Amino acid sequence: MDPQARAFTADAIDEALVRRLLAAQFPHWADLPLTPAEPQGWDNRTFRLGADMSVRLPSAASYVRQVEKEHRWLPLLAPQLPLPIPAPLARGAPGEGYPFYRRARLRCVQPR
Repeated sequence: MDPQARAFTADAIDEALVRRLLAAQFPHWADLPLTPAEPQGWDNRTFRLGADMSVRLPSAASYVRQVEKEHRWLPLLAPQLPLPIPAPLARGAPGEGYPFYRRARLRCVQPR
């Protein structure tokens, strides 16, 4: 494992980090309102972005594989379920001091 990833702690995931990541990788969303979700989870740190999106960042390397699973399975499951399922809109890359791939945003979509 990369030494930066090993030394990284979930406490480093704050609004300033998310703003830097948005500005660097998704500038079209960088100026939207951003607020931490409450309560926070253990696997991810979540921030509300604008009116209907969220940014979720894995809090440790061991949770990164969940991002890959969500990106693969949520779009396939959503049309088959009777409730809204979050749809992945983008996936970011490590940067700005954040060492892990992340699910950049989710949006709740209505079932078909």
